[in-house]
Amino acid sequence: MVKIENLNFGYRKNQELFRELNLELQSGNIYGLFGMNGAGKTTLLKLMSGLLFPKSGECLIFEKNVSTRLPEIMANIYVIPEEFVLPPVSIKTFVEMNAPFYPRFEHTMLQKYLQEFEISNDKKLTAYSYGQKKKFLIAFGLATQTNVLLMDEPTNGLDIPSKSQFRRIMAAASTEEQCIIISTHQVRDLASIIDHVIILENGSIIFKESLMDISTKLTFGKVKDNTSEGILYAEEVLGGKAAILKSTGHDTAVDLELLFNGVIKNSEIINNAIKS
Repeated sequence: MVKIENLNFGYRKNQELFRELNLELQSGNIYGLFGMNGAGKTTLLKLMSGLLFPKSGECLIFEKNVSTRLPEIMANIYVIPEEFVLPPVSIKTFVEMNAPFYPRFEHTMLQKYLQEFEISNDKKLTAYSYGQKKKFLIAFGLATQTNVLLMDEPTNGLDIPSKSQFRRIMAAASTEEQCIIISTHQVRDLASIIDHVIILENGSIIFKESLMDISTKLTFGKVKDNTSEGILYAEEVLGGKAAILKSTGHDTAVDLELLFNGVIKNSEIINNAIKS
């Protein structure tokens, strides 16, 4: 569905962020996009959505170049940005102005999500708190039913109950026709949502695997010290060390934060363990 081929991009003339970047994403999946500050997560989402244009190479959605910004392409992509400004209008007016751009927009679905998020319809959007505004944008984005949904730090500004609401809604909302990419620093917020992990480092994709393959090939748990057999990565925690080990044949929950730290420290070891 989404295919990036030999993409090159940089904000400055002699400084490249992405060099010959290649990536392919399929429908029916929710991808978690992780990386340190400056790794290129937000930039990648903007390139996927046609908000930025590559120096060379291309981003394709259903084999159509996003950079052309043709109406039939843009109507199939929705972006929920980290930073946004909403107009001083009611939800009803906002929907009347924007829903027509998305042919599959479902009004009853929007009302369902607004109710789940406990967002009332009696105020202008500018009167809501930041967290309420974010929840409205998430609800609207899901109601567009676009095939490609891009979310940049969607849980920023949400309190703990709202994060639970977000996870519950996302688990129920995704479909086999949709490809969802969620970029975030809040790794733990996505543990129960995503089914694939992508990690960016210095403009390169250093890790891309499904949670199924990760859980099959790796074991996550505590060890007393670094002498335990099969340790791929370990870090100090209360009462010992949290570790990633070669699979012992016992299923364990994937610790996304530990996985991220392990890949950042030594992606080659973790990648080789999964592919072996």
